Amino acid sequence: MTTTSEAASKSSRTLKYNDGATQFRLRLITSILSHRPLLLRNIRSDDLDAPGLREHEASFLRLLDRMTNGTKIEINATGTQLRFKPGVLLGGDIEHDCPIGSSGRSVGWFLEGIFPLAAFGKEPLQLTLNGVTDGTSDIDPSVDYLSSSFIPLLIKFGIGVDDDHPPPELKVTKRGAAPLGGGSVGFYCPIAKELNPIDFVDFGKVKRVRGTAVSCRIPPSSAARVAHSAKGVMHRLLPDVWIHTDVHSSSGKKRKSGDVGGCGPSPGLSVHLTATTTEGVCLSVECSMNHNINSDSDDIMQHDQTIERKNIELPEDLGKRSATLLLQEIYSGGCIDTSAQSFALLMMCLTPEDVSRIRLGQFTQYTIMSLRLYKEAFGVEFKLRADESGGKGSDDESDDGFASKRGGGQTVICSCLGIGYRNMARAST
Repeated sequence: MTTTSEAASKSSRTLKYNDGATQFRLRLITSILSHRPLLLRNIRSDDLDAPGLREHEASFLRLLDRMTNGTKIEINATGTQLRFKPGVLLGGDIEHDCPIGSSGRSVGWFLEGIFPLAAFGKEPLQLTLNGVTDGTSDIDPSVDYLSSSFIPLLIKFGIGVDDDHPPPELKVTKRGAAPLGGGSVGFYCPIAKELNPIDFVDFGKVKRVRGTAVSCRIPPSSAARVAHSAKGVMHRLLPDVWIHTDVHSSSGKKRKSGDVGGCGPSPGLSVHLTATTTEGVCLSVECSMNHNINSDSDDIMQHDQTIERKNIELPEDLGKRSATLLLQEIYSGGCIDTSAQSFALLMMCLTPEDVSRIRLGQFTQYTIMSLRLYKEAFGVEFKLRADESGGKGSDDESDDGFASKRGGGQTVICSCLGIGYRNMARAST
C-alpha cells in the first residue's frame, strides 16, 4: 500500500523550475507524458524591455492546447510565470501558423517539439504547419534534416511498422526561406500502443552520401555550385555521393506529385547531407547561407521584399562547410546525430520495461540537462559507459579505409530500463 501511495504522490507532484524558459519545449513534453503539472518561474524576468514569453513560445502553447483535451494554461500578467496542467493527447487533423520575423521561429522548431508526442494521441496526427521551412539551420532544424534524422528514429522505435497505418511521413508542400517564410509542411504520424526497445550500438561502415541543395528566388546555378563543391570534398573519400538540386522560383509550377510548388518571398540557399552506413545508421547535417541583413525584420516586412545583404557566403564555401560538418559528425562516432540525442534518450525512457542501448558521440550541454530532467520527471537513470571501439565489428579492425576509421574520440553507450509507457488515449478496438 505504501508503494501505491508513493507512486500516486509522485505522479501528482508538480515539476517546478526557477530558471525561466530553459528547455521550454522539452519540459512541456515531459509534463504531458508524465501527467505531472509544470510550473516555470522567472521567464526572462531580467529583461526589462521585453520580459516573459516570446511569441513563438506562446504559439507553441496554443499548438499543444489544440492537440490535447483538458489542458489548463495560466500565465501571469507580465508573462514571467507559467502554470501548465497537461491534458489528454487527441491527434487528428490540425493546421497551425508559425510566427515569422524577429519574434518567430521556423517550422522545424515546432516539429522538433511535437515528435515525441505525435504517436500517443487518440487518433493519428495529421499536422500542417505554415511558416519558415529553410534558412535557419544555425538555430532551428530544417524539414529535410528532420525527415532524414528523426523520422527513421520514430520507425526504429516501432512507430508505423505494423500494417494498420502507414509509417510517419514529413513532406514539404511549399518552401519558405527566412525571414518572411511563406512555406507549408505536412506531417503525418500514426498512433502506437507502446514503443519497442532498441539496441543501436553498431556503427558499421559508411557506404553512401545523399543530399539536397535547396534554392529559393536565386539563380539555379547557385544550387548546382553548392552540390559540386560538397561532392568535391566527399569524392576524395567515398565514390557513392549524389546531391540533388531543388530549385524553386517565385511562382508555383505544376508537378507530377500535384504539389503547389513555388516558394515564399524571401531568397535562400541551403544544403542538407546524409551519410548512411552498412548497419543502417543515418547521420545528417545541414547548412544555410550566412548573410548579414542591415535592417530589422520588421522593416523587411514593411518594405516587402527589399532586403539588403552584405558579406554573402559563396555557394562553394557553403558546400565545403556542409561536407566538413558531415565528416565531423561521422568522426564523433555516434549512431545518431548530435542534435537528436535528447530526443532518442526521451524515447528510450518511454520504452517497455526492458533494456535499451544506443551509442552516442560527445554529449552536448543540452543532452546533459535532458538527462537530469528525465530522472526527475520519469525516475529513469541512464547507465553511461565509455567505449573506444567505435562500434566496429571484429572484421573491421584490419581495414584502413575511411569507412572503418571511427575517429579517435570516445563514444558513450547509454542504456536504461524503460518505464513501460502506454498510449492510454488510444481508442480500444
